[in-house]
Amino acid sequence: MDSAITQLIFQTLSAFLNIYLVLIFVRILLSWFQSAEWALSVMSFLSPITDPYLNIFRSVIPPLGGIDFSAILAIFALQFVSRAVNSLYYSSMTGF
Repeated sequence: MDSAITQLIFQTLSAFLNIYLVLIFVRILLSWFQSAEWALSVMSFLSPITDPYLNIFRSVIPPLGGIDFSAILAIFALQFVSRAVNSLYYSSMTGF
């Protein structure tokens, strides 16, 4: 594959993962402000985007005492994938 195409694919995937991570953080932070109307309107936009991914981890770790610890696992998993993609990118660029 052409080097420029490979670079574009890895950079796009890395940017997507970083943006998705920010959306998850915003979604989690807004869940603390459920009584605010402005937060509900933003959450109604973010929930269909982030909940399918978060639900994977909610099925593994159910909420304990009203606190959803599965989001922490979801963030760690997304960061792991992001680092793996970046590592693959740099190893493909250096030839190692």
